[in-house]
Amino acid sequence: MVKLKETYVCSSCGAGAPQWRGQCPRCGEWNTLQSVVVEKNRPAGRAGRHAAVAASRPVRLKDVTEQHHTPFGTGIAELDRILGRGLVPGAALLVGGEPGIGKSTLLLQVAGAVAASGRSVLYLSGEESLGQLRGRAERLGVLYDTMLAVSSSRVEDALPMLEEQPAPDLLIVDSVQTLTSTRAEGLPGSVSQVRAVSTELAEKCRACGTCVLFVGHVTKDGQLAGPKLLEHMVDTVISLEGDRRQQFRMLRVLKNRFGPNQELLVFRMVQQGLDLVDDPSTFFLDARDPSLSGTSVVMTVDGQRPFAVEMQALVTRSYLSIPRRTALGVDVNRLHLLLAVLEKRLRLNFGQVDIYAKVGGGMRVQDPGMDLALVAAILSSFYDVPLPARSVFWGEVDLNGQIRPVSAQSVRSVQAKRLGYSSMFCPEEGGTGVTTIGMLQEKLFRNPAADA
Repeated sequence: MVKLKETYVCSSCGAGAPQWRGQCPRCGEWNTLQSVVVEKNRPAGRAGRHAAVAASRPVRLKDVTEQHHTPFGTGIAELDRILGRGLVPGAALLVGGEPGIGKSTLLLQVAGAVAASGRSVLYLSGEESLGQLRGRAERLGVLYDTMLAVSSSRVEDALPMLEEQPAPDLLIVDSVQTLTSTRAEGLPGSVSQVRAVSTELAEKCRACGTCVLFVGHVTKDGQLAGPKLLEHMVDTVISLEGDRRQQFRMLRVLKNRFGPNQELLVFRMVQQGLDLVDDPSTFFLDARDPSLSGTSVVMTVDGQRPFAVEMQALVTRSYLSIPRRTALGVDVNRLHLLLAVLEKRLRLNFGQVDIYAKVGGGMRVQDPGMDLALVAAILSSFYDVPLPARSVFWGEVDLNGQIRPVSAQSVRSVQAKRLGYSSMFCPEEGGTGVTTIGMLQEKLFRNPAADA
């Protein structure tokens, strides 16, 4: 027997809804939803499965050629590098980030660069009208004849364009949470709709050799919204991070089947879009005054790229019964751990002071090598003594106060020398030879008792 389901269709605009409601969700008219019984989609039967198996015969892997899967560039050489080989035909990429962080702007720049090379691009927008898209493309200077745009929230409106010959080289879906498919029930953004839309578009693009870029929303804790299947079914997952009140944006590769992951690019938000920072090593040290106490420089590594980042600390007298411990850009639990180590191993008393820690430039650092720089900044503010000029720190501090080596030691050392840092406090040969926080205190503050 054919399975039937009941749905509701608006008599005014034709929009569908899985449940009855008084007002149409699309046109806003009242009492226009009418009950309609339709056939429920079912999986293919035994005959259909046999036909599918017969259509996809196994072949020898060595006979497979890549003549129709030659990667093409995004227009940004560094982005091509971290993606591995650029944009691969038939591949699926997921770009996530907070609202207003610049996802649509970056993808529109990529679409313009691809269209400028003579390839065809289809931009499917479920969030903006065609007039808004044209205004943004005109501001970015990416209006080309080979760039097509569709403003729709139905995935069925884009599927016929993928079946045309030749199919577009690049499809941008902005965003996957705003599209709906008739093969699934629920409202846009629900688990069933996101799964159906992404699966349908990815399979169609893989068959016709079109590279698809999905824009995905994120939850309040920064995770990609929707089912985890969305991250598993795509080839590359990209996260665009940063503070919307800051000028810079960081593009991080979380998953990549065509190249290394955990790579990082730094962009600067300008009026013409996102501008790549060629050498971000000292980008986060602008307007730093090394003569002030409570600041240090840490040579951190994110992916394979070393950065010189300022670590700030403020130790001030507390007038509260429970002193404050606040951290921005640093895990507050790591701050509590390091303070406990300092109190135990250096016999310092932090019970009557408030302690604040912050990463300069609004960046967030999770590298364990920042422990030593944070300890140096806290001690500098506690004694109110500035650290030596042109000094840089990195190293992990364990619970015994020992300073341990971290990954990419040689990369950090080479970059620190290139940037002109003469005093490197790190647990390796070529540094100052500090192995404990006690030795660090002796070298930086000759008579800490008198200074305190």
